[in-house]
Amino acid sequence: MRRQIPGLHSWQPDDHNLLEGRFLVRVDRAFFRWQPRKPFLELRFVILEPKAFEKKAFFGRLYSTEKALWKFSWFLRDFGYDPELLSWDQVDVKALFSLRGVVQTSYTRINGRTYQNLDGFAPAGEWEALTSPGITASEVQGPADGL
Repeated sequence: MRRQIPGLHSWQPDDHNLLEGRFLVRVDRAFFRWQPRKPFLELRFVILEPKAFEKKAFFGRLYSTEKALWKFSWFLRDFGYDPELLSWDQVDVKALFSLRGVVQTSYTRINGRTYQNLDGFAPAGEWEALTSPGITASEVQGPADGL
């Protein structure tokens, strides 16, 4: 059986919706994904600043493998996660909701799939210091330069 689907041959990935830059965000959702080799925490962030991207959302992954725990811990500390739970090596997904902070993002393509990278973090209180008044939204969207 054949089916005609107009425009199928010209479909291209939606590259203009990929986010790259520094954003003030809020954690909207969090889910643990337990894969045997690389378990990870999947996070949905909602952008608060810059205003040009306000309310736009994106997903990112934080792996909980032994090699990646430094990044996971960095995220929790900078986003103001409960230090007592952190000292007990516990992550409560409900405690992650509404945490705010700064994220440096980029994206990667692996085997035809696009992934949002979480390259760096900073506390929400540092947002003003990390952005100067003259920066436009297009400059914030520029290449990842680390925090």
